Amino acid sequence: MDEELESLRAKRLAEIQQQYGGIAGGGEQQGRQNEQHKAAQEAEMKNSILSQVLDQQARARLNTIALAKPEKAKMVENMLLQMATTGQLKHKVSIIKYC
Repeated sequence: MDEELESLRAKRLAEIQQQYGGIAGGGEQQGRQNEQHKAAQEAEMKNSILSQVLDQQARARLNTIALAKPEKAKMVENMLLQMATTGQLKHKVSIIKYC
């Protein structure tokens, strides 16, 4: 009787782990893969939006700033993304040169 009960418990545990993505062991790796995939999608979407709202020179300038001051570049990117998603940008953003 105990062997049968233990067998049923093991079977039920396996079903639950499979249903919820294998929480024990394999679930952690799958969770990391899902997070990496989600992060890659977000980065791709961010780059797509930035390429739509920035002209080529402005995009190059933002990349240069990102090398020197990553936190400032991130702040500018976030502002541009927010402005683009709320419809505040009507035209592409460009660099204005003062002579």
